[in-house]
Amino acid sequence: MPTYEYECDECHHVTEKTCGFQERYDAPACESCGNPTHQIISGSVSFALKGSGWARDGYGGSPKEKKP
Repeated sequence: MPTYEYECDECHHVTEKTCGFQERYDAPACESCGNPTHQIISGSVSFALKGSGWARDGYGGSPKEKKP
């Protein structure tokens, strides 16, 4: 499940919540002061291509020639 971040409208404390796709709209109350929060876009990404295998499989390279 993805992790979403919510920022408090009053104290600007950031809260993380791991939830399903539809639950992301249910903003939790601030952990610090209890006021309403709103969803923010995080700067961190949990997706990374590592190793040498993905490039050899045809991603990012020139297309392979077909034999007749």
